[in-house]
Amino acid sequence: MAYELLTLERRDDGVAIVTLANGKVNPLSQELLTELRAVVDELAADLPGAVVVTGGERIFAAGADISQFGGQEEAGPIGEAFHATIDALAALPRFVIAAVSGYALGGGCELALGCDYRIASERAVFGQPEILLGIIPGGGGTQRLARTVGASRAKEMCITGRPVKADEALRIGLADEVVAPEELHDRAIALGAEVAKGALTAQAICKRVIDAGLSTSLADGLAGERAGFVEVFGTEDSQIGVKSFLEHGPGKAEFTGS
Repeated sequence: MAYELLTLERRDDGVAIVTLANGKVNPLSQELLTELRAVVDELAADLPGAVVVTGGERIFAAGADISQFGGQEEAGPIGEAFHATIDALAALPRFVIAAVSGYALGGGCELALGCDYRIASERAVFGQPEILLGIIPGGGGTQRLARTVGASRAKEMCITGRPVKADEALRIGLADEVVAPEELHDRAIALGAEVAKGALTAQAICKRVIDAGLSTSLADGLAGERAGFVEVFGTEDSQIGVKSFLEHGPGKAEFTGS
């Protein structure tokens, strides 16, 4: 389908690129969130090998569209739209990479946190500045940020609202890689293409088990891992991978994705 506030490109190497394109500052308006949810649903119905989410060169996404804020009646639907969209993105059974160039603030930071892996350019800036408006993050920031950088660091970031530059983001685990601005998209696509050649069903099981384990006890998480370990041996790729390893050594298997 056609989108007005973002673009979707499906590449021959199996990578799908979602680019936010809502004007100069890429606000995550309700209209953009509706389109983003629609594109996530489209990807879920016809899965690529990997997904890259990116935005503008200067601003990845500047957060919610503040002009749409009002009182408590408006806050409920806005929070629900953010949660539904980012949760759906996070639930895609594929490796989702955020390529962050420039500012990822508020909802933009929350969108990046909903991805599995964050590659930042050297000029990227992350932050949850909602407190400076007298409010708190409402798109998952209080929860996903704490699970990413730890509770005390998340509290400090959310309560001060201060910006976090790329080098610090890498140090605290908010970014997973930092590259030169001109290398950002090539690096994200290269990683996506590498993943897209892999055992995709096994990747999906692995992602599901890790995510599920984050919201439960260690014992329950380990039980989920054991179940996933048994499940993955029912895939065609497990047979291909084991046979290839025994015959040719590691790293030589050509997987089918099933």
